Amino acid sequence: MTSQFTPTRRGFLGLAAGAGALVATGAATCAQAQVATKAKIVILGAGAAGAALSNRLVRRLDGAQITLVDGRKEHWYQPGFSLIAAGLKPSNYSVTQTTDWLPSDVTLKQEYAANIDPEAKTVALQSGEVLNYDYLIIATGLELNYGAIEGLEMDMIGKDGIGSLYAGPDYAARTWQAASKFSEEGGIGLFSRPNTEMKCAGAPLKHTFLIDDIAVRKGTRGKLDITYMANNDSLFGVPIVSEKVRMVFKDRGINADYSRVLKSIDASAKRAVFTTKDGTEERDYDYIHLIPPQRAPQVIRDSGLSWADKWVGEGWVEVDKHNLRHNRYPNIFAVGDVAGVPKGKTAASVKWQVPVVEEHLVAQIKGDTTDASYNGYTSCPLITRVGRAMLVEFDYNNDLTPSFPGIIAPLEELWISWLMKEVALKATYNAMLRGRA
Repeated sequence: MTSQFTPTRRGFLGLAAGAGALVATGAATCAQAQVATKAKIVILGAGAAGAALSNRLVRRLDGAQITLVDGRKEHWYQPGFSLIAAGLKPSNYSVTQTTDWLPSDVTLKQEYAANIDPEAKTVALQSGEVLNYDYLIIATGLELNYGAIEGLEMDMIGKDGIGSLYAGPDYAARTWQAASKFSEEGGIGLFSRPNTEMKCAGAPLKHTFLIDDIAVRKGTRGKLDITYMANNDSLFGVPIVSEKVRMVFKDRGINADYSRVLKSIDASAKRAVFTTKDGTEERDYDYIHLIPPQRAPQVIRDSGLSWADKWVGEGWVEVDKHNLRHNRYPNIFAVGDVAGVPKGKTAASVKWQVPVVEEHLVAQIKGDTTDASYNGYTSCPLITRVGRAMLVEFDYNNDLTPSFPGIIAPLEELWISWLMKEVALKATYNAMLRGRA
């Protein structure tokens, strides 16, 4: 049976263009008849993907036993970390409680999974409790592997010129302490990214642009030597966007060094070691913004559900890139950062992945099929200045997929694109968590 699911990107970004009221109130969500079922559905992870999917499933399924497994009590609005790390928002801007977003009709296990047995269809929790499932949704997010950077301890973030906005809202605030001092006093600034798949690949660029702009506004930019350390031969995974970033860097005096991946730091000497095509290279710094290698959580890497021939060592779940169903276990899906697909580790990606998983899961429960498909849609409001951003949207083919063609030029630095990031995105994100966007 052909699905009637027809997503439009305007539902996610349209708040700034006047469509947000419909999204936020749920008026854009079509009522659908519930499907009666006694299926046991376990969702690993109650973050953006897990919360959104659970809210949607309780409205689609009548009688399903839905259990969410997540040990983190706080929900983090991660798109806000870039704003916190630039002093534009306080740390509590990104913090709510996990339970704030979950429907009452689901069971929450506030602990982490310890083992997944896809053959037995069980998930063992850290407490020893074992959950049986008919369907498993893996929405765990990813793991930040700070331990892979030699010489780094987490408590160094915010001190001695070390920043890392990814680690959490408090760490993002500490990052601003170090970055603010750098923007005032000047010196050498190194801005890096890892050589793994990563969430929101635009975040290291945003931080670079924002600290540059903040120094300009303070009148201290002449004291700063800023270099972006690209992990490969490109500044962004989409070639046309990479070229645009290169041009903006050139216009603003931001240096770019390519094929350099952070290996270690010596915090006392303020010296970093990068791997290069030719070996290693030492660089002194006054401020360094580092983003660690990223991978699937240990329980996923140990589950036998990861790709064996792709992203080796990173552990992303082996799913079909269009329907997000596991290639070997048809009752298992992955959604969000942990899904092993070529694009899609952003909040906007979650917005388009969740309804696809919903449609396929409900169809499977009904004994039906659907053609709902995820095309790799990824959106990044790429901040270039305080008050300016480029709205970058693309798919698996690296084709730009603008939501507002003829209205918002995707590679122009615009105030309206900044508004979407700074104001509209959070309201729309919250509607997504409720399953209403």
